Amino acid sequence: MQNNNALVKKSINFVEYAGGLTILLLRTVGWIFIPPFKRKPLVEQMSKTGVDSFSIVFLTAFFTGIVLALQTAYTMKQMSAEIYIASLVSLSMTRELGPVLTALVVAARVGASITAEVGTMNVTEQIDALETLATNPVKYLVVPRFLALTLMLPLLTVYADFIGILGGFLVGFSKLHIAPHLYLKKTFDALAMKDVYTGLIKAMVFAGIISIVACYEGMRTKGGAEGVGRSTTLSVVISCILVITFDCLFTALFYFVLRG
Repeated sequence: MQNNNALVKKSINFVEYAGGLTILLLRTVGWIFIPPFKRKPLVEQMSKTGVDSFSIVFLTAFFTGIVLALQTAYTMKQMSAEIYIASLVSLSMTRELGPVLTALVVAARVGASITAEVGTMNVTEQIDALETLATNPVKYLVVPRFLALTLMLPLLTVYADFIGILGGFLVGFSKLHIAPHLYLKKTFDALAMKDVYTGLIKAMVFAGIISIVACYEGMRTKGGAEGVGRSTTLSVVISCILVITFDCLFTALFYFVLRG
């Protein structure tokens, strides 16, 4: 009986949490089209989200491309098929590793920052002060962060794709002695527009997930500094789980359901 009660309670909490995220998402999308439209908060968030993430995305994507090429080189050499490493790296980066790893890095860096910032405002009653001044917290806090992530994460994904392919290229050229022009030819011959735009669609969805989860956790933070730390940790964990879950769903949809 206790196990059944615990299961029911967890199911109710899950439905409540999913409903809260959905309501916040709908409110955010609705407030995007309601004036006034302020450019400065959006530009500031784009700088924090995108520009400040370039270095960590560079390192993540660059070493991912290198490791991917090195790991596959051993098997490919046994089959005398080293040239196909170029195709493997380019497809892996654009379809999966580029959008997913970039989203995970941004969730850990930007998502945690958003939750900590909004959570601190909540526990210090600054959000209540906004409502007292007739300023909608969703419009003021969530919308700029949602738009900034939605705009910048696809750009960061393209950047990660390029850097990851560059890392694979360096391995192919220096370690496997593949001619540069041949490596690049195999890279672009393997790529199709579908591989690129599916990665960008994933990135936009991941951006929405990260921003909404981060803001939702921040706005429901309680318990002072300890509560802010707890919400920040929970925000990163939930964002990463949802990113991987939706990546699985979109991969199945794009490459097994919507073929062609």
